[in-house]
Amino acid sequence: MNKILLFILSALTLLSADSIYPITREMGSGSRSAFIEIFGIYKESNGKKIDAITKKAEVTNSTGVMLATIATSKNAIGYVSLGSLNESVKALKIDGIAPSRENITNQSYRILRPFHIVTKRANPLVDDFLAYCLSAKDVIEQSGYIVSKSHKYHPQKPSGKIIVAGSSSITPLMEKLAESYQAINPNATIQIQQSDSSTGISSVFEGIADIGMVSRNLKQSELDKGLKVQVLAIDGLAVVVHKDSNISNLSKDTIKAIYTGQVSTWEQIK
Repeated sequence: MNKILLFILSALTLLSADSIYPITREMGSGSRSAFIEIFGIYKESNGKKIDAITKKAEVTNSTGVMLATIATSKNAIGYVSLGSLNESVKALKIDGIAPSRENITNQSYRILRPFHIVTKRANPLVDDFLAYCLSAKDVIEQSGYIVSKSHKYHPQKPSGKIIVAGSSSITPLMEKLAESYQAINPNATIQIQQSDSSTGISSVFEGIADIGMVSRNLKQSELDKGLKVQVLAIDGLAVVVHKDSNISNLSKDTIKAIYTGQVSTWEQIK
């Protein structure tokens, strides 16, 4: 009888605890791929890493939806590009280190990934726009990202239209780059199509887009398609919760445990 009572009390305690509401990005998202790689949220099978995010996690299809979901859910946790952070959510310290451009630069915050741009077919406008992007240090840094390497730009001002497609994490930065480029080259039209990293790669390969935005490292099978890959910037990944949450710091191991379903309530962390 005592054992039964203890079981009932334990079950009631678990039910009354605040459940953690993990939010993740869709399959194909560069942010998701980078997140599982950084935090080790995968299983290995036949030499391949298999995504092991719990099926209980809610899937969102863009950075904007992720932020909006976290902002309205007091027990939610998610992850977004550092450059996309706003005051609607609270960014957590990871193992005591806050996500910031300064901490990425001094290498104390290691939750980061590259922003890649990929192309297949060169043309004068693509070449000129990319040359501008890789030289736009002020635009990149003012947007909250790190410049990996400084380039010089010699304007050619070709005319035409190009399509840039892919990662929703890179889209806000690319919109600023396109706007500033078109200000100095009014002969150009830069159309941006937001989706995810995998769609960006396939769009370039299939000739639907001229430039792909990829917020993760490319797979060997993707590199084998003959795409040209360049690093646009370095971005931090920020783990975020509701702005009124009393959680301010989590370890990498705890985040992994949350997203694999091993930890399911905030009471298990406090």
